[in-house]
Amino acid sequence: MKTLAINITTKLAINDATQQIRMCAERFGLPLILIVQAGPGLPLLHEVTKFQRRLNLEKNFTVCYWDQRGCGIALRHDATNVSLPQQVDDLRAILRWLNNETKQTIIVFGISLGATIALQTAENEPDIVKAIIAISPDANIARSDAAAASFLKEQSAIASNGRLGAKLMKLGELPYINSATFQLRASMLADLGGIEHGKRFGTLLRETLFSLISTYGLLGTVRALRNMNRVQNILLPQLVSLNLFSDPPRLSVPVHYIFGEQDPLTPPDIAKELPLAISTPHATVKLVKNAGHMVHFDQPDIVLSIILNANDGK
Repeated sequence: MKTLAINITTKLAINDATQQIRMCAERFGLPLILIVQAGPGLPLLHEVTKFQRRLNLEKNFTVCYWDQRGCGIALRHDATNVSLPQQVDDLRAILRWLNNETKQTIIVFGISLGATIALQTAENEPDIVKAIIAISPDANIARSDAAAASFLKEQSAIASNGRLGAKLMKLGELPYINSATFQLRASMLADLGGIEHGKRFGTLLRETLFSLISTYGLLGTVRALRNMNRVQNILLPQLVSLNLFSDPPRLSVPVHYIFGEQDPLTPPDIAKELPLAISTPHATVKLVKNAGHMVHFDQPDIVLSIILNANDGK
């Protein structure tokens, strides 16, 4: 990557919470793209280097990496003052701030729960959002959880894997409404290639810890991990009832949906039904081979091509 002309981290007071946004670009005046991270409780600033290495969005965009409410080194008060409606309100505030600062419309690149928040937000900010890139959006938590549970049971039976079976017993029955069970399931899905295709949980954990320490320092990493647990323990019980099909957003901006074929959290019926349920003037759907839940890291060239087309209005 070339030397960045823009590389600024700013603290903002957003709806009575302090939040950080880092803006990066190779040149001044490039169009804006805002990354809305997966969740709940997952920070983003520690993944800037990974995004730059895999997607290199800074070549064509001013990229805005946003640590959501309660994430990263946020104050404990902010981490305990979260809700899904509040995350939507925060995203609206971030978009208005970016638009006011740059006078540009913004492509919103949402990942998993971040894509869900982006879809719900764009309904109320049609003059600011240029397009949405929706990576593996959480559309119906109950159906997604059931699909993932079925996948884990099938894999355990096929492989006759005693360790996986023991973890399934420990995991217990749905719903998973605390950080311990949520993270245990994530580790199991990762080991089976469902998060980043071809990367086991141990590899992802080492990458994450190294990048957290590099970004936030050792004490900051401890705070970021504690905040993640706090946010998850508050939001997970709320997310059990999340169902975009029951109250689908009505959008006036284009949406580009991207799903991974190896994503156990997004069964094929959801990938097919969601784009039909949400009203939009233009939608594209891409089902990507050799990709799990984090399609943008598994197949960055495909995702980058879709983003560039969205910027050109295609």
